[in-house]
Amino acid sequence: MTIRKFFFYLMVGLYILSGLTHFIKPDFYLELMPSFLPQKMLLTYVTGVLEIALALLLLRDKYQKLAANLIILMLLGFLILIHIPQTIDFYNTKNELFTMSVIRLSVQVLLLFWAWSYTRKPVTFMKHKKHSSITH
Repeated sequence: MTIRKFFFYLMVGLYILSGLTHFIKPDFYLELMPSFLPQKMLLTYVTGVLEIALALLLLRDKYQKLAANLIILMLLGFLILIHIPQTIDFYNTKNELFTMSVIRLSVQVLLLFWAWSYTRKPVTFMKHKKHSSITH
C-alpha cells in the first residue's frame, strides 16, 4: 500500500468517524453552531449523514473526484459559517478558547488541501482489464 493510499483510507475513516460522532455526541457540535442557524439538532444529524455518505462515495472510483469536491464545499461552509466567525468572536471577547479556535482553523485548512489532493489525482481501486478485440 502506498503512502497516498494509506492517507486516503485514513481520510475516509476520519470522515466516517466524524459523521458517527454527530449522532453519538451531538452536543459537541451543537455548541459550535452559530446562533443564527435554525434547527441545530437537525443540521447536526444532516451533517453527520453527509460526512458518512461523502466518505463512502470516496471509495467509488467513479465518484471519488465528485465526493472530494463536495467535501471541499462542505469544509468551506464550515469555515465561513462556523470557524472564522467563532475565531473572530473569541478574539474580540478575549475568550480562553481563542487559541483552540485558531488551531481548528488551521486544521480546517489542512483538511481542505487533503481533500483537494484527491481531486487532482484520484486513488484507483479497480484495475480495468483491456479487452482485446478479436477479428474473425
